[in-house]
Amino acid sequence: MTELTCFPYGVGHGEEGVCLQLQIGPHRVLLDCGLASLDPLQGETAERSPAEPPPGLIAEPPADLVICTHAHPDHARGLIGFHRRWPQIPIFASSATVALLPLNWPGQSVPAHPNFGQSLPWRQAVEIAPDLTLTLWPAGHLPGAACCLLVYTTPKRRYTVFYTGDFLLSNARLVEGLPLNELRGLKPDVLIVEGSHGTARHPHRRQQENRLADQINQAIATGYNVLLPVPVLGLGQDLVMLLRSHHHFTGKDLTVWVDPWVAEGCDAYLKLLPHLPSTVQNFARHQSLFWDERVLPRARQLPADQPWDEGENPAIVIGYQNADLATYIHRGDRPWRILLPEPLAAKVAAAGFAPADAPRENPTLDWLQTLDPELAEGWANIETYLLTTHCDGPGTTQLIHNLRPQHVLLVHGAPNYLADLANLEDLQSRYKIHIPSAGQPVALSIGETFIQPAAPDMVFEGELTPTDTGLLLDLPDAIQQDPRWANLTDSGIVQLRWQGDDLVVRGISQKTLLRRGVSPAIALSTSLDCCFRCIYWRQRYCSNPKSPLFGFHVAAEGYCPAFQAKTYPSKAAESGP
Repeated sequence: MTELTCFPYGVGHGEEGVCLQLQIGPHRVLLDCGLASLDPLQGETAERSPAEPPPGLIAEPPADLVICTHAHPDHARGLIGFHRRWPQIPIFASSATVALLPLNWPGQSVPAHPNFGQSLPWRQAVEIAPDLTLTLWPAGHLPGAACCLLVYTTPKRRYTVFYTGDFLLSNARLVEGLPLNELRGLKPDVLIVEGSHGTARHPHRRQQENRLADQINQAIATGYNVLLPVPVLGLGQDLVMLLRSHHHFTGKDLTVWVDPWVAEGCDAYLKLLPHLPSTVQNFARHQSLFWDERVLPRARQLPADQPWDEGENPAIVIGYQNADLATYIHRGDRPWRILLPEPLAAKVAAAGFAPADAPRENPTLDWLQTLDPELAEGWANIETYLLTTHCDGPGTTQLIHNLRPQHVLLVHGAPNYLADLANLEDLQSRYKIHIPSAGQPVALSIGETFIQPAAPDMVFEGELTPTDTGLLLDLPDAIQQDPRWANLTDSGIVQLRWQGDDLVVRGISQKTLLRRGVSPAIALSTSLDCCFRCIYWRQRYCSNPKSPLFGFHVAAEGYCPAFQAKTYPSKAAESGP
């Protein structure tokens, strides 16, 4: 008899959100509720019910209890509607997550009901239903984010399911990573794990932070304002903390402006100080985490619907990515550098820029459409950066190997990324791998003989042929069937680099080429002589044969005696009297 079944209402593909119903013995547990609409829950209930519910009555709930791993919308936005429809169903979460949940529903009153957000302690098994216990561990990713272990005990055996939610093994600025050493050898029957980044390998989190700090520092040194679009929770607060504590910015007369959406998240964090890492608590004993006028760089909240003082020095603006951030680009006398996190930039590239009145399923950063003139003039330019809040491929496989489950369900990621993970030989040979789809139940047979199906062939063989002008790589047509091929060949130009003994191929988009071909404008108010303003500084390399830096990759704030200034027209002059 199968004691475990998973029915996915949403598995986190694109903007879908995560919502999984787990049948463990007689209990139905809903893992997260990130659905934008509760129709799938009602539809599944109606299919299972022997008859339609009488008019005026609420349908049978799809679960006996709900577990919310963290407060991000793709895991929590459906909870308020779920509770209003089925208030008798308890919703469990960590205390920090319970405190952050109201940010998902601005302007709405959050129910003051004991079932809406029952706080559970860390690392303690709590009986939440007869013979069913729940244990939470910190998952990294976001303050309060939890991974959970469900244990159902019968007279014959124990059934165990471990669900990671979104997790990160590395420490971030405001949250410590998942404590892998505490979970080693857990051996759950089923592991439900996110695979947001597939098999990609990323630098260490601190390296990512240092690279981003270098990007911001270069922009500031060359007279740019910096705009950082972020979600309400998580990345924005990490960036404020990074800017206030990184050595590049300590003591500099800079202002970090935070828009009202992200500022609300900062204020919520201030109420969670006992839940933040000890290093952060120690920092807070000497100065405020976010709002401080005494210590440079200062952090201030942007006044809502009011002009802001740009000041004598460049400014850094951190704003909610779905708000109209173009209004800041249109202000002031300095050019802007817009820094997008790589996952968000990928969504923008996939969605494209359509006319404002054109319908789109999932519009992303529509305000960028209004900046076409500024982007074309070079008054604004876009760069990307990597600052991950999810585990990369090696981190995900490390977690799986340390837990040693029987079944592995891969969720929350693009289907092709999850397929890359599932096709890893060291996973295929050891575990029963599943990639569930919304609306398709997955039966999880425990202790029965199981032959792992062969993985689809994702390896392509090509032929390398020397020619008079270089090398020709001939690949099979089947590789074009993968949706990632269109992104790789967007411009027809690729970039290759060695990674150990392997050669990694990376596509260069048309937007990247256009951005390289346009010299960014810089305000005439700055008189800084630097490589950024030199006529020989091209695509970040020096092209002056008389310079000692000739042929080298040169930072924008660099300088040499062969400097020759290049003038840029001011925005005011271009717009006319």
